[in-house]
Amino acid sequence: MTSAFRLLPVSTPVSLRLTLLLGLAVAAMPARAQDAAPPPPPASTDSEGNLNLPSNPQFFGKMDPNHRHATAIVNGEIITGTDIDQRYALFANANAGKLSPEEQDRLRAQVLRNLIDETLEIQEAKGADITIDDDEVNQRFAYVAQQNMGKDPPALEAYLTQIGSAGASLKRQIRGEIAWQRLLRRNVQPFINVSDAEVREMMDRLKAAKGTDEYHLGEIYLAATDETRTQVHANADKIVEQLKKGGSFVAYARQYSQASTAAVGGDLGWIRLAQLPAQIAGSAATMGPGQLAGPIEIPGGYSIIYVIDKRQVLTADPRDAVLSLKQISISFAPGTPEKDAAVRASGFAKAVKEIHGCGQVDDAAAKIGANVVGNDQIKARDLPVALQDAILKLAVGEATPPFGSVEDGVRVLLLCGRDDPKVDNGPSFEQLQGQLEDDRVNKRAQTYLRDLRRDAVIEYN
Repeated sequence: MTSAFRLLPVSTPVSLRLTLLLGLAVAAMPARAQDAAPPPPPASTDSEGNLNLPSNPQFFGKMDPNHRHATAIVNGEIITGTDIDQRYALFANANAGKLSPEEQDRLRAQVLRNLIDETLEIQEAKGADITIDDDEVNQRFAYVAQQNMGKDPPALEAYLTQIGSAGASLKRQIRGEIAWQRLLRRNVQPFINVSDAEVREMMDRLKAAKGTDEYHLGEIYLAATDETRTQVHANADKIVEQLKKGGSFVAYARQYSQASTAAVGGDLGWIRLAQLPAQIAGSAATMGPGQLAGPIEIPGGYSIIYVIDKRQVLTADPRDAVLSLKQISISFAPGTPEKDAAVRASGFAKAVKEIHGCGQVDDAAAKIGANVVGNDQIKARDLPVALQDAILKLAVGEATPPFGSVEDGVRVLLLCGRDDPKVDNGPSFEQLQGQLEDDRVNKRAQTYLRDLRRDAVIEYN
């Protein structure tokens, strides 16, 4: 069970892909003055007298989760050690505890920064008289429970408690997400303009690029200056190491990436190499789906790139073919010697070759003591990468070579039918216009949040 719970952005239809614990920021806008007198300022101020959010907040020791001890006070609002522990538990559980002590400390510091940002976002929305009803938060919580666990909210509450988190922590993040998205729609989106000429120009570019490679990429971007470059590179190396051990790319992007795409788990969407910095384009060009590269030095910092998928622009992708498959499998009793398993697997392979078409599968399987499972609606791209090419080369009625192991059993896939995809005509005018608008809103996000940090009064214990 993973704790990388995913929430829908407020403006996104329910049918679209979930994104990881969203918390978007938007365009530059001064923070609202607090009604109560602020706490005493830290010693460090800029030339204008504004408090700056520390880039590396210190996490103070290990705290009793039952003792509400303030770790930071943001414009008078307390962030406790309990808040940090509960939010940290979500991410740590997603990585199955595969975090070194040093990585745990770095993550706790990052969680604190995220909670500070979330607090600033909620405060800014409240200052704009945006209120979120408890019923709306509970509905979103119930949706997350159903989508991620297939269960009801009490089951999710129990699971969160089991891993050291709490329903209240996730609900607070949901509340912050909704509030911030509404603030974005009120104060930013009305002032974003994408002309028809820009959209038509982009559509023309897409048509001109027909047949060229396009990549679905994930990114983790870490900003660096000349003074911090060595340390940032070391941190990036550690993140790559954790990812190679099975860490969640989406979760790491959400916690560590300093690009606006952090809010969607580092998802860059579909992009052509010409749109990328030369350093990243050079690496991505040699990579296939599922591969990771980095840290790659680029102007301003380092990037870690993950190739989610690859296709050709405005060209039908064979991997979108909908397949009808039958899986024929045999299993081995625990402790079966490898030699005996090899003999039975050989006989299984020989028997499969005698099957001519899916109509003979059930009878043939019964004779050799094999199991049959069918699926009539599976896309080729949803199969393991190693099987995709093998399946797409088959004619109807043909089977893959046997594959498996003594522990997992041996199986073959028999192709019973295939519906090839239609040619992709690309996004519509309205879809492309929406994509360009979203991109501009996201580019303003960092500026808005940066202003909130700059103007905030933050006191650390």
